[in-house]
Amino acid sequence: MQEGSLTAVGIDIGTTSVKAVVAHIDETTGTPTIIGVAEVPNSGMRKGVIVNLNSPAQAIDDALGAAERMSGHQVDAGTVNINGAHILSSRADGMVAVGAADHEINPDDLRRIEEVATMGKIPANREILDVVPHAYTLDGQGGIKDPVGMTGTRLEIEAHVISALSPYLINVQKTADAAKVNAHTIVPSPIAAARAVLGEQQLENGVAVIDLGGATTGVAVYEEGDLQYAGVIPVGGNNITNDLAIGLKTDPEVAELIKRQHASAVVRGDTNTVSVKHGGETHTFALDEIDEIVEARLEELFDAIQHELKKAGRVGKLPSGVVLTGGAAQLKAMTDYAKQHLGLAARIGKPSGYGGVAENIESPVYATAIGLMLIDAERNARSGSHKRSGPGFKTPSVKDVKGKVSKLFGWFK
Repeated sequence: MQEGSLTAVGIDIGTTSVKAVVAHIDETTGTPTIIGVAEVPNSGMRKGVIVNLNSPAQAIDDALGAAERMSGHQVDAGTVNINGAHILSSRADGMVAVGAADHEINPDDLRRIEEVATMGKIPANREILDVVPHAYTLDGQGGIKDPVGMTGTRLEIEAHVISALSPYLINVQKTADAAKVNAHTIVPSPIAAARAVLGEQQLENGVAVIDLGGATTGVAVYEEGDLQYAGVIPVGGNNITNDLAIGLKTDPEVAELIKRQHASAVVRGDTNTVSVKHGGETHTFALDEIDEIVEARLEELFDAIQHELKKAGRVGKLPSGVVLTGGAAQLKAMTDYAKQHLGLAARIGKPSGYGGVAENIESPVYATAIGLMLIDAERNARSGSHKRSGPGFKTPSVKDVKGKVSKLFGWFK
């Protein structure tokens, strides 16, 4: 890595694994090129939240160590994710008097009105992760996207607020600290995944990202270029594996093989049998039994997803449909099931916006990690430097990382 070059790092702390993506940022075009990728098993988490600091910290250290060996570059800073059903989405509005009639709106005015809009509306045990302004009104003129530079005396805002429980947010920071990683920003998983797989037209038309992880399913809804809703369901691909283990009376390891090799989201009406090999033994199961077990769990999961879309007010109202990411999105016929159950177009999300070639990196499994890397790249390009041990670099405290994620999201503005 050349002296003074810019880099970006995304660290996806998942319930079942930690994924790290390291990229070099082209100083001319700003395009990140992936130079290191790693995935290692993780434990010490339940339903997307950290319940044991040591195990995830070790997994982060192992993943970054592997990514360092691939990239030939030392890593000790990056953007990380937060997950879990404690992440909440809510609306907020506010109004401030900004000065005399010839006063020009400036960034300080925007920060002040965001504080007014959220003051007293978020419980004391929660922290704001993101404030996304939907529209401003200046002296009665509504529908303004960016009022900076405009003149007026009365500024109003309609915004969307994403918050998380403070203890869970602090645990993410402590885990990163234990792995000797400076967490630049902490981003909800479905929002990070959306960064990697959504295009500008989809963001304008209306689209939902459904991030089907191991123990959780994240939903992020976008319309008119802005985040409209985000939520996390405490059900994921591991639930399908556990159901298969119980229903087929087999070990979870065998059930995972069955899920990956033979399970389908759509019932096939096939009474044939299939076999998998594990531990020197061959295990045989009926396809109709597998389909029945998977269908029951997917029906529960997609009912919950539909409920999230209902809370967002977007049931059947997303022209660009849904984009599926995460490991469970690779289940056979998952897009067909999503179309049938949600009544919307559906496709598998393919991460984009980067250069470089790495094995399996275009998989929906890496959408969150790549999205985190892209957000980190935008942050680092703005700051102009990302030498992780250079002068002037400030290690953020827990308070520092509770900044406004939306300021990094120039991709949909």
